Amino acid sequence: MEGLKGIWCVIVLGVLFSKWGVESFELDEIFAGNETDVSFLESMSYLESVYGVSAAAPPPGALMVGLTLVQGAAAKGAVCLDGTLPGYHLHRGFGNGANSWLVQLEGGGWCNSIRTCVYRKKTRRGSSNYFEKQIAFTGILSNKAWENPDFFNWNRVKIRYCDGASFAGDSENKAAGLQFRGQRIWLAAMEDLMSKGMRYANQALLSGCSAGGLASILHCDEFRDLFPRSTKVKCLSDAGLFLDAVDVSSGRTIRNFFGGIVGLQGVRRNLPRTCTNHLDPTSCFFPQNLIANIRTPLFLLNAAYDAWQVQESLAPPKADPRGTWRFCSKNIDQCSVSQIQYLQGFRNHMLNAVKRFAASRQSGLFINSCFAHCQSERQDTWFGKNCPVIGNKAVATAVGDWYFDRASVKAIDCPYPCDRTCHNLAFH
Repeated sequence: MEGLKGIWCVIVLGVLFSKWGVESFELDEIFAGNETDVSFLESMSYLESVYGVSAAAPPPGALMVGLTLVQGAAAKGAVCLDGTLPGYHLHRGFGNGANSWLVQLEGGGWCNSIRTCVYRKKTRRGSSNYFEKQIAFTGILSNKAWENPDFFNWNRVKIRYCDGASFAGDSENKAAGLQFRGQRIWLAAMEDLMSKGMRYANQALLSGCSAGGLASILHCDEFRDLFPRSTKVKCLSDAGLFLDAVDVSSGRTIRNFFGGIVGLQGVRRNLPRTCTNHLDPTSCFFPQNLIANIRTPLFLLNAAYDAWQVQESLAPPKADPRGTWRFCSKNIDQCSVSQIQYLQGFRNHMLNAVKRFAASRQSGLFINSCFAHCQSERQDTWFGKNCPVIGNKAVATAVGDWYFDRASVKAIDCPYPCDRTCHNLAFH
C-alpha cells in the first residue's frame, strides 16, 4: 500500500506549480530508484526543497555561482551522509559591501530513519557527488540592486545541505555507511569562510530557508560568537517556524518525525542548553521553544498558512485516510469553511508561539497570510513588481529596515483571505 501511495505522489506532484510560474524539476531525482522502499510520509519529506528556489528553472539572466568543496573537512569528520566533502557557493562582494557577509543555509527536508537516510545519501541532499556545479543566486542572493536592494553587493554564500538534520547532528551508523555530521559540516564551513575573509566582516547575516531556516535559528548564537562584538550580526529564518502541532486526526505527525531525526542523528548534544535544561530534546528541535532565548537579533519570516506544514504536519495522507483534506492541502482556495477555520487555528497557534519573541525590541517579524513556503530566495516573493507586501512593505524592505535599524518591523497580516498580494502555491 505504501508503494502505491508513493506512486500516487509522483503522479499528483508531477505537475507541481505555483500560480506565479514556479515549477518543480526535481521529482525525477527524488523518486529515482526504488520508490516503493520509502514510505509516503518519509518520501514526502524530501519534497520540502520543492518550495524553494531550487524547484524553479533559473530565470533568464540569473547569476550562476560555482561550487566550492571544503577541502580538509574529511579530516575533521565533517562529511555528508555518504562521507563525501561538504560544499558551498560563494559570490564575492564589491563596493561598500566588500566586507559584509550573508550566509544562507540551504533547506531540503530531513531523514529520520536508517532507510530514509540511506535513500537520501544517493541524492544531492546527502552527497556532494550529486551537487549541482552551479546554482542560481536570486532573491536575497541576487547581485542586482533592483532585485536585492540591501544585500546585492555583499559576499553571499549558500552552504549546501547534505546531512538531513538541519546542520545539527553528530553521530554515525557504520553498518549502514551513514555519517550524521551536520554540526561538523557547519563548523568546517564557518572555519573555511573565516579563512577567506569573513573574519574581517563588519556586518554579517545568517539566513536560511525551511530546514535551513530551522538551522539558522539553531546556529544563530554560534554565528554571533564567531565575530568580535564590534561586528553587526543578525539572523533571518525563512519558513523555519515549524510548530509542534496536532494533525487533523489528533495525532502528532511532525513531533514523531522530528523525534526520529533527533534520536537517530545525535542532535541532542547540539541543542541549546537553555531549552534542554527543562524540556525533552525533541521539543528543543521546535523553534517555538528556542526563539525567546536567542541572544542575537533574529527575524522570523513565515507564511501563516505554511504550505509544507499544512501538507506534512497538519494533513498528511496518513492522518487523512478518507482524503477529506486532499484538495485543500494542495490549494487553499479549495478549502471548505470548516477547513479554513482549522487553518485559522493553526495561524493562532503560530501567533501565540511568537508572542514573547515579538516583545523583544531586537526581534523582527513578517508573518503574511499566504499559502507559501520559503519567500526569501525566490525573486517573485522577495522583491519586485507585484511581490507580497504587508502595509505596502515587501519582504526585502522589511528585512532591510530591520537589519539596518531603519525601523522596527513587527508585521503580522490580517487573516486569509484578506491579502491579495500573496503568491499562493497551488499543487495539481
